[in-house]
Order: sequence, then structure tokens, then C-alpha cells
Amino acid sequence: MSLQPENSFAHTPDTSSVAAPEGNEFSPEERSLLLKLAHDAIETALAGRELPLVSPSAHLSEPRGAFTTLYHHGQLRGCVGYVFPVTPLYQTVAETARASAFEDLRFSPVTREEAPDLEISLSILSRLAPIEPDKVEVGRHGLLVNLGGRRGLLLPQVPVEHGWDRITFLEQTCRKAGLSPDAWKKGATFEAFTAEVFGDGPSVR
Repeated sequence: MSLQPENSFAHTPDTSSVAAPEGNEFSPEERSLLLKLAHDAIETALAGRELPLVSPSAHLSEPRGAFTTLYHHGQLRGCVGYVFPVTPLYQTVAETARASAFEDLRFSPVTREEAPDLEISLSILSRLAPIEPDKVEVGRHGLLVNLGGRRGLLLPQVPVEHGWDRITFLEQTCRKAGLSPDAWKKGATFEAFTAEVFGDGPSVR
């Protein structure tokens, strides 16, 4: 998953513990609205039009980190996210949807022909909080690792989908940052978050 664009992030760590959400934070109506916004952001970009961004509600205007993941016929087509909550959620979804479609350098830009068949998955992040490696829970926590200016992030669903245990999850998060797999034993620091994930169809990652 890409961590771009991230040069606008201003991170103030939340030192409270990371708690798993009780039920769903976002209603079916809110989920539908955010998914439609993501699709509209891509479609207006393809048409060369601006997307009017108006706050839909106080809840969806709260600053939140989020990732938008695109799939085309079940294949990953792009994924970009903001880790830190520096923009209103509805704006974050629109911006990351466009970035996923056109700025994920692993893929060519989404075409007008592909757009109708895109499936979108949104991962809405809680605030980051410091966590010790032995407190990480697979299936509950996503992780951001940091050491020597290198950072890497994996969403909570990734270790579940790959069948990883806690140690493998820590190692793979370190690898994502370009660190050695055992960097978690050698001074790397971790921050954890939870995520509410929903989308148009089955998510791959």
C-alpha cells in the first residue's frame, strides 16, 4: 500500500490505548455516501471536471485517516491513503480515490473504459497510538513502523488474509518500510490503529 501523498502530514501522537470499535461506526447510509463520493471523484477527474466538495455531515467532516483501494475484475488496481487525520473524512476519501486511480506508480492510470467496473474498498482509520510489539493483536491492529526515518504501514486485514501470526506481521511491517525483518527487536517503534473496512465488493487486501 502506498503511503503517498504524505508530505502534508502533521502527526501529533495520541497516547491513549487503541481499542477495537464496538460495532460499526458508520451507518449504511454513510458508507454508501462515502463510496459514491469515491466513485464520483474518479469519474469527474476522467471527465476533466472539478468535484464539488460540500460537508455532508458533522460526523463525516471529522478529520480521519483513510485508505482507498481499487479493484478491477478482482485485481488490485491502486491503493493510496492518508495515515494521519489532517483533513475531513469526506475530503480524504475524495483525494485518496483520485490518487489511487491516477497516482499509484505501481499501475498505469485508470482509464475511462475501466471506471464503470471499478470496485472500491474504504478503510477508515482510528487515531494512531504507540504500542509494544507483544501487545499487537492480529485481526485487530494495523501497524505503522518507524526507524531511522523509514516508515511502513500494513492495514489490519492484511495479516488475516495472509494467515500470518503476530511475529510474521511485525516482520512484514518492517519489510514494508525497507527494514530488516528483525528490526522490531532492534529499536523500531510501532504505532497501532484499527480500521473499519467496507466497499462495493469483496476486498483483496
